[in-house]
Amino acid sequence: MPASKGFSRRDRISEQIRRELAEVIRTELRDPRVGMISLTDVQVSADYAHAKVFFSSLAGSDSLDLVQAGLQNAAGFLRSELGKRISIHMTPQLHFVFDESLERGAQLSKLISEAAAISDQTDRSDQA
Repeated sequence: MPASKGFSRRDRISEQIRRELAEVIRTELRDPRVGMISLTDVQVSADYAHAKVFFSSLAGSDSLDLVQAGLQNAAGFLRSELGKRISIHMTPQLHFVFDESLERGAQLSKLISEAAAISDQTDRSDQA
């Protein structure tokens, strides 16, 4: 038996939920609060009753609450559409969570660039 058996069933279902929700949000959701979002990950509970849907948004942090409220308001509609599109025993309840990893990554990249620039300046002044 191989050491790595690939993706688990839960991973496959999480990815399918992510793809289907992204499609429904893009084509059928009419809530203006939601706007342009990207679904970055879905984590399904062991019993498939709940799914945390991580999203990022192009909207600024000041309108993040509106985006999240729009998604939570549409959760019932999205769940029913998801139930029509995928075949699993139980369609999970959807819980939307803002994914801060993209913003944190950008902040860390900026800090690294600033540190590298300071290091370069220090190296040049030492050589002069």
